[in-house]
Amino acid sequence: MEYRNLGKSGLKVSALSFGSWITFGKQIEDNTSLDLMACAYDHGVNFFDNAEIYSKGQSEIIMGQNLQKLAWDRTSYLVSSKVFFGDGRNKPNQTGLSRKHVVEACHDALKRLQLDYLDLYFCHRPDKSTPIEETVWTMHQLIQQGKVLYWGTSEWSAQEIMEAHMVARANHLIGPTMEQPQYNLLHRHKVEVEFSQIYKTVGLGTTIWSPLASGILTDKYLNASPSDTRFNLEGLEWLKERNLTEPNLENARKLAKIAKELGISLAQLSIAWVLKNPNISTAILGASKVEQLEESLKSLDCMHLLTPEILNQIEDTLQNKPTHPQY
Repeated sequence: MEYRNLGKSGLKVSALSFGSWITFGKQIEDNTSLDLMACAYDHGVNFFDNAEIYSKGQSEIIMGQNLQKLAWDRTSYLVSSKVFFGDGRNKPNQTGLSRKHVVEACHDALKRLQLDYLDLYFCHRPDKSTPIEETVWTMHQLIQQGKVLYWGTSEWSAQEIMEAHMVARANHLIGPTMEQPQYNLLHRHKVEVEFSQIYKTVGLGTTIWSPLASGILTDKYLNASPSDTRFNLEGLEWLKERNLTEPNLENARKLAKIAKELGISLAQLSIAWVLKNPNISTAILGASKVEQLEESLKSLDCMHLLTPEILNQIEDTLQNKPTHPQY
């Protein structure tokens, strides 16, 4: 396993991490989740990603139970939660980024995960109804109290992230360390263009999600649409509509030919490509089967195959390289 600094922080995070979105408490059995976490940890993964909204809190409960069973040294792994959407309750103050909800959601996450502190705590979306000063102060106070070690954002714009840093600097507070955006061969602009200056100024760390575009960048959809995937789960119609498109499938087929020539799977090519970006701190993997996870974890061994010539071939194939604005 390779370990990278989370942005400009001193925290070392495994280049490949493991997330529970959709799978824990929804797509897989609890004993499978235990096997997946054990497999990830045995391969050097030290970051496990979660959120209050995942399976309405059940995902955190399952991960917490697994952590108790596995009994790893607490100093050897990182666990995250995210706050914004709530855990299924939707009365006033049970969602959003107000001081009340952020603090109460943190306490709830700690109870569900059976932990004394969260290593990483994300604002899952920006909250237009809460002053940014309130959220930054609250995160700073949670860190001061030892309940959170690092805080960050997820799917925030560059402008919103910088606004949080400006508030932090003006008040001598701890600003956000990391952002969790979507990033893959089919979804590139935010990570490659919008955040390009922030890496240099505040040292933004990234814990990217969906490196396989929800499974599109694997072999499973190349010839048919299987029935046992997340796209067929109730409530995820939006995910299927957004990702399972003919242009995406056509690009996946083209990329699969390149992967075959290299002797690796499309999934391994896609994950290795993400990790070639030096601004990626860690790529969050999801899996419903141990063999899937083991295949993805081998992607690190494939990075050397992505030579400048192969990377150019990928660009020529996709024709989707984001354009940087002219300053």
